[in-house]
Amino acid sequence: MTSDASTEANARRHQPAGLWTPRVWAPRPRNVEVVLGTGERHPMIRADDLLGAGWHVAPGVDLVAADRYGFSLDGGPTRADPRSAYQPCGPEGLSEVIDHRRFEWSDHTWRGFHLASAVIYELHVGTFSGDGTFDAVTERLDHLVDLGITAIELMPVAEFPGGRGWGYDGVNLYAAHHAYGGPEGLKRLVDACHSRGLAVILDVVYNHLGPSGNYLEEFGPYFTDKHLTPWGRAVNFDGPGSDEVRRFVVDNATHWLADYHLDGLRLDAVHAIFDSSAVHILEQLASSVAELSAATGWRRWLIAESDLNDPRMVRSSDVGGLGIDAQWLDDFHHSLHCLITGEQDGYYRDFGRVDDLATSLTQGYVYSGRYSSVRGRSHGRSTYGLAGWSFVGFAQNHDHVGNRAAGDRLSATVTAGRLKIAAAVTILAPFVPMLFQGEEWAASTPFAYFTDHTDPDLGDAVREGRRREFSAFGWDPMDVPDPQDPGTFGASRLSWDEIDQAGHRDVLAWHQALIRLRRSVAELADGRMDRVKFTHHADKVFSVLRGPVLLAVNLSSQQVAVALDPPLDRRSPVQLLLASQPGCEVHTGALELLAESAAIMAAPSGAPDADSNVGHELMNPSLGFPRVKGDSR
Repeated sequence: MTSDASTEANARRHQPAGLWTPRVWAPRPRNVEVVLGTGERHPMIRADDLLGAGWHVAPGVDLVAADRYGFSLDGGPTRADPRSAYQPCGPEGLSEVIDHRRFEWSDHTWRGFHLASAVIYELHVGTFSGDGTFDAVTERLDHLVDLGITAIELMPVAEFPGGRGWGYDGVNLYAAHHAYGGPEGLKRLVDACHSRGLAVILDVVYNHLGPSGNYLEEFGPYFTDKHLTPWGRAVNFDGPGSDEVRRFVVDNATHWLADYHLDGLRLDAVHAIFDSSAVHILEQLASSVAELSAATGWRRWLIAESDLNDPRMVRSSDVGGLGIDAQWLDDFHHSLHCLITGEQDGYYRDFGRVDDLATSLTQGYVYSGRYSSVRGRSHGRSTYGLAGWSFVGFAQNHDHVGNRAAGDRLSATVTAGRLKIAAAVTILAPFVPMLFQGEEWAASTPFAYFTDHTDPDLGDAVREGRRREFSAFGWDPMDVPDPQDPGTFGASRLSWDEIDQAGHRDVLAWHQALIRLRRSVAELADGRMDRVKFTHHADKVFSVLRGPVLLAVNLSSQQVAVALDPPLDRRSPVQLLLASQPGCEVHTGALELLAESAAIMAAPSGAPDADSNVGHELMNPSLGFPRVKGDSR
């Protein structure tokens, strides 16, 4: 039971406060019964006139918060409510009534955040802390505030089988996972975030549901054979019965945003959402979220993951777009990752040139109509007219770490120098930057793919499928971590003790300084990609000029001198703001860069105020960054 979904809200107008009459959309079965936690069974009647075709209601059955119930279809086993707000015993157990109005929020003055100026932090609740709960995340929020984060992005928390997993095989889409702390735990986390000035974005999955504990098809036509996804049958957004399926998804989105006070949603793999309707489900979703924002005076945001390289995703519906606010930019990640690591296997074969990074920083998509050897065809479309804040840029995320055979991070693959370069390029790019948990201190723990499938056959299939997949890339199958092994999950938990260790502490200070710099220089928040000037000086040496701020990068193994091209060479004296290694120095007309290092400089007019706290922290030599030669401070 949810309180803000349209069906629930309409029906509640005729009920006393605090009471809820069971109802469910189930056009397939002839007979539906509600089964209570006490064992009582009550027949339900069709309520087509009140709620719409295919809906059933149990008149005279009034439930209150904490009551448990389920539905029996044509005398079959008891199933969870498709709109269940809580599954305290997992997907196979009874649903529990939640009255969202009973939570005492303290965020009454919170009015959201601005995506264009955000710095996002992606985290997985189960591995972010030792306890793996919403409350345990709350205990680490001050670290994120000190880092400079303005929004956290939670990997999916909808109920899935077992106690551990990434969350992308959820089956009870309205229910906050019981192992994380359930609905109350999630609300406490969001409330705590807002009290610290942090927004909360939730990752949701509308392209498929998990296979275990998923009984939606018994209720109605939630899936279709018309389209197939990598996970099986697609969600039915454009076939017979799809009106209520679309309503189910849109209500789910507004439920998370309204009932949990969330600030935005990240929409997983929307390229696997198939809809031939005149109004695409994503456009309908965006429109409903915009209506919620207008009604509450609190802007909510939608961020999509898409590999289509289609700018219509983030264009307004007024000009033929879908109205999503921003999308993850894989082309930026791939172009940067290949330069940093030298890897060019799989989909990385399409990347690896410095020019690819230049294209991404100045246009967004690298593939905007260009031929892709991986796809064997031309791919993408021009982003002309879009701003950089229509894209979320990252050097690491859960996918690109966890989908590696061993779940190894960049910190396990490259030197500290290259790791700092990746951070500088990402945080100072014209996109909305995002970090993945532990990235800010070069966490040594992996983030492997882990599961806890309660169906043994499914667990075996996942294990063997993953080993086959990576054996094709030359891995010994026995070296691929077993997703079902609790040890794989345990090894993926962050080790917070590392923060105080020398090498990790240095990387953390670097990230903090970069974020402070981004937030203190207006031009670094300017999303106009046409104002980014990228210069390829020599092999593995390049610079990025944004307003008065220049980022110079040397990925080579040799010390180099980078000429300060106009306009910086006319802005004397140039001030060195940050350097990833001591020894980088500015001389007349040139910057001396050590091997595998990055440095950021600006004309005095573009530097942070030296008398401000931000400026002082950036120049503070105790952070290990070199000061400008001759600086009197």
